[in-house]
Amino acid sequence: MLDVRRLRLLRELARRGTIAAVAEALTFSPSAVSQQLGVLEREAGLPLLERTGRRVRLTPAGQNLVRHAEAVLERLEQADADLAEARGGLAGALRIGAFPTATRAIVPAALIDLARRHPGLEPMVSETDPAAVAHALRAGDLDVALVHAYDFVPAEPEPGLATEPLYGEAMYLAAPAGDDPGPPGEPGEPDQGAALRAHARAPWITATPGTLCHAMTVRACQAAGFTPRVRHRVDEFATVLALVAAGQGVAVVPQLGVTGPADPAVRLTRLLMQRRTNLAFRSGAGTHPAVAAFGAALRAAVPPDLAGSRAGT
Repeated sequence: MLDVRRLRLLRELARRGTIAAVAEALTFSPSAVSQQLGVLEREAGLPLLERTGRRVRLTPAGQNLVRHAEAVLERLEQADADLAEARGGLAGALRIGAFPTATRAIVPAALIDLARRHPGLEPMVSETDPAAVAHALRAGDLDVALVHAYDFVPAEPEPGLATEPLYGEAMYLAAPAGDDPGPPGEPGEPDQGAALRAHARAPWITATPGTLCHAMTVRACQAAGFTPRVRHRVDEFATVLALVAAGQGVAVVPQLGVTGPADPAVRLTRLLMQRRTNLAFRSGAGTHPAVAAFGAALRAAVPPDLAGSRAGT
C-alpha cells in the first residue's frame, strides 16, 4: 500500500524540482526526504526518479503516480470537509494568506463577521504574495488565501489548487499632478497605450522583482511599446503614491491602493486593465465549513464599488 505522506513528497518534488527545496518547504532534512522517496520507489516496485546533476527528474511512472497523488489528496480534502461538516460548530485555527491591500481594505471586516458567526474559529492571517501562495497551500502552511491576477499577468492553473472569484479592481496610472497627461483617448474610453507612452521617458516606480505587481507594470509598458526605466522598487502602494507626489516617478496602482483622501499632488488616470482577486484553497477543500464561511464573510465585506465587477467576469 502506498503511503500518502510519501505521495505528498513526490508531488512536491514534481513542483519544486529539487530535494533541498522540498525539504525546506516541508521542514524535513534533505536526507529524510531522499530516504522517504526511496521507500516510495520500493513500494511502487520501479524507478520513480532520475538524477541529473543536482536536480532530480520524475520518470514517466513517477509523473503518472503524481497524477494519482493529486486525485488521492483531493479526495482526502473532501473527506476532511465532510467530517468537519458532521462535527458541526466551527473551531480551531484557520490559516489565511492575503496580500497587503486586501489585508487592509477587506479582510478586517470579514474577520469581524466571521467572529460574530463562528466565535470558536481562530483565523490567523499572514501577508503572503500571491506568487508564493500555491506552495504554501500545498505544503499545508495555509488553508485558504487571496490571490490576484492582472490582465498582463494571467494566473496559471496550479495543480492541486482550486479558486473562486471574489472581485475585480480598476487600475490607474499615478503621475505627478504637473506632468503632461499626453493625448486624450476617445470619450469614455481611455487610451491605455497613449497614457503609458506619455511617460516612456519618465522614471518608474514598481513593486519588487519576482512579484506579480512588478511583472504587471513591466508587461503593460512593453505592450505600449517601451520598457520602463525603474528608479524605485516599493511594494506598499501608499509609499508608491507618496513617491509619485514627491515627483520621483510614475506608477500603475490598483483601485484598493488609492483609497483615502485624494492627494492633489498626484494625478490618477484610469486604465483599461483590471486586477482580479480570487479565493484559493486546496482542491477538494472548497466545501470545508471553515473555508466556505471565510469565503462568505469576504464576499459580504467587498466594498460596493468593487462588488459589481466580479473576478473572472
